[in-house]
Amino acid sequence: MDKKDFLIGSHCSMNSPEFYLGTVREAISYDSSCFMFYTGAPQNSFRKPLNELKIEEGRRLLKENNFDESKIIVHAPYIINPANPDRKDLRDMSVDFMVRELKRTAGFGCKTIVLHPGNHLGAGPDAAIKCLDESLNQIFEQDGTDVKIAIETMSGKGSEIGITFEQVAQIINGCKYPERLGVCLDTCHVSDAGYDIHDVDGLLNEFDKIIGLNKLLVVHLNDSKNPRAAHKDRHENLGYGYIGFETLNKIAHHPLLVNVPKILETPYYNDEPPYKKEIAMLRGENFLDEWREKS
Repeated sequence: MDKKDFLIGSHCSMNSPEFYLGTVREAISYDSSCFMFYTGAPQNSFRKPLNELKIEEGRRLLKENNFDESKIIVHAPYIINPANPDRKDLRDMSVDFMVRELKRTAGFGCKTIVLHPGNHLGAGPDAAIKCLDESLNQIFEQDGTDVKIAIETMSGKGSEIGITFEQVAQIINGCKYPERLGVCLDTCHVSDAGYDIHDVDGLLNEFDKIIGLNKLLVVHLNDSKNPRAAHKDRHENLGYGYIGFETLNKIAHHPLLVNVPKILETPYYNDEPPYKKEIAMLRGENFLDEWREKS
């Protein structure tokens, strides 16, 4: 398999002064073939204008390095809750922000943005899913792009929605524009939610039956610090958690996922990103025992 045919990458930063050009350079330095980034800080709504972010320079570098731009992923910030069942003002703010984020995503030439579906805040998942679908309808009626939103599978901490495949399917089927929706499957989250991730074929078959593998737009490839059904959502480096390298490697190279970008969101080790080493292990399909201690 050509190195660019194996769709593996990580979260990459975007900082001044290089902005998107620096993001692309970071991805290249890890030997990635795809990557994920935020269009601004995930903790707030401040966004610099696109014309200040060196997007064209970054896109030229992508082309020079044979990246498939359609496999580069944007992640929406955590501060919004378009499923908020109690505060219409906050839900409206989330809708407005997501409309702008979809336009920004298109401005980078990207086709997919990952969204945490939100929290029901005590109102129950059905009420929150109904609110989320109303918000998604408004977003898609206003944004004017062809960018797809990938609903991320969640671990079930707090009052999160989207913790089962059935809930994710309910979100997609309840939206007026299901063709604009897909799914981001997070390995840590589905394990923490209670799925047997070690039965990879069974997991993908269940996903296909309930949602459809044609809806799977991106995989977040993370180990978990917690055992199955812990509902904690704490990522771990590949091979150092309860999922383990063997299972994660099987997911990364599964024939049904060849065309799906796999994105690492594993924690830094000794204040350094682990992605170059983890990507190398996945490319070689070989776990380098105790690499963290030897780094």
